[in-house]
Order: sequence, then structure tokens, then C-alpha cells
Amino acid sequence: MAEEKERLEQDQREKPMSFMAMVVITGLVGGILWSGLAYLAYVFNFTEIRPNVILEPWTIGAWKEGWLGTLISILLIGAISIVAALIYYAALRKFQSIFVGAGYGVALFLLVFFILNPIFPGISPFWDLERNTIITSICFYILFGVFVGYSISYEAQEIRGKTEDEKKARTDPDLT
Repeated sequence: MAEEKERLEQDQREKPMSFMAMVVITGLVGGILWSGLAYLAYVFNFTEIRPNVILEPWTIGAWKEGWLGTLISILLIGAISIVAALIYYAALRKFQSIFVGAGYGVALFLLVFFILNPIFPGISPFWDLERNTIITSICFYILFGVFVGYSISYEAQEIRGKTEDEKKARTDPDLT
């Protein structure tokens, strides 16, 4: 009898991840993914901006120009991207459109390249950047915005749909 009550591990259901945890993971993965790809774009001379520019205002030493600085920069951009994902969650999660995410990416691009530009000495003023750098950078920001935005909006829509289905099932006895 005790064996019957004991549930096998394979029969147990995995608890679903909370929506907030999914937002945090999406921001982290998006930041690491797109900044890692942006580093590859730097390596292949599509852009003159390295991810390491994020360390320049706050660190001293030549280590930030090497592989360790690049790795720490990519991870730091991932952590900052969590904040960007939480802002999207708070403000725009109800809009399920790829264009909202793209617009969010453009807004982040404008924020970094026009407003926060004086903080980062490694980024030239916008009008002094090469055309390839501008095009590559805006594309990466748009891709980040679409990745984060559509992931969060899709999950919000799924949760809303499940909630509506459950509410309908409770109020309509014919559905059960």
C-alpha cells in the first residue's frame, strides 16, 4: 500500500516556470545571444563597436581589451538586457506584434546611441560612425527587440488564453 501511494518520478508533472522567470531568462539569453553575435560582427569588420565598450567607463587596465573583457562584457550586457526585458514586460506585453518588438529595438538603439553615447568613450558620436556600423547595430537592436518582445508577448497571450479557457470551463457545465 505504501508503494501505491508513492508516485514514481516519471509520473510526476514538472512545475511550469513562472512568467517572471521566463521574462528574466528571455532577457538574459537575448542579451548574451545578440551581443555575442555583435562581437562576431565586430570580428568580421561589419561594425567598429566591440561589446567591451560597456566596461570602459568603469574599469581600469588592459584586461578589458582581451578575451576576458569580451566575455565579461557579453555577460554584463546579458544582465542589463534583463532590465530591458522587464521594461518590455511592464509596458508592452499586451501587444502581440512583431512590429512592437522591432520598435522597442529601435527605441533602445536611439537610447544607447543618442542619449547614453557620452557615457561610452569607445563609441564615436552617431554622425561620425561608419554606415556599416550604424546598419549592423540597428539590425542587432531590432533583432533583440523582436526576440524579447515577441517571446514575452506570445507567452502573455498564451497565459491569457488559458485563463479565459479555464474561466469558460468553470461557468459553462456543458464543456466538461
